[in-house]
Amino acid sequence: MAEKNRTRNAVSTRREELRKLIYAALFLALAFLLPFLTANNQQIATALSPMHIPAFLCGFVCGPGWGAAVGFCAPLLRSVALGMPPLPMAACMAFELAAYGFAAGLLRRLLPKKVPFLYISLIVSMVLGRVVYCVVAARILGGEAAFLAMFTQQFVKTWIGILIHLAVVPPIVLAIEAYRKRNP
Repeated sequence: MAEKNRTRNAVSTRREELRKLIYAALFLALAFLLPFLTANNQQIATALSPMHIPAFLCGFVCGPGWGAAVGFCAPLLRSVALGMPPLPMAACMAFELAAYGFAAGLLRRLLPKKVPFLYISLIVSMVLGRVVYCVVAARILGGEAAFLAMFTQQFVKTWIGILIHLAVVPPIVLAIEAYRKRNP
């Protein structure tokens, strides 16, 4: 009986890891494709931040490790394949999106699984990711003195995207979690 339980647990663990891998691949593909909705217009893309959504979703659904990996890889792969975002910005975004995915996954794991905490996790992840972006951008672009101005500008230029993320990400996370409960 104990052997059957161990086997069942091992199969369940492998199934869950495979599910996370599939979700992560889906989120990476979405991060690659969603910017096409902005027609590669840099100003619109900056305002809407479409690559951020899959990084948040991956962190919430797959956990901090997968969220960080997908967040880090997405802008770099897109930059190498399509030239957008341009390489210095892609490097900054890689760290920003990795922070989003990691923080979202970690906070979802640590905080109660209630709707208000999902929003809190998303907001804290947004702020943390923006801080990481500004720190990395200041180091790469050599503007340590402009950190505060850059940080403020990141919120001013992207407020529409922030609202979209707050409207879109939590319902998708809740729908995926509900589906996973019904289909273990």
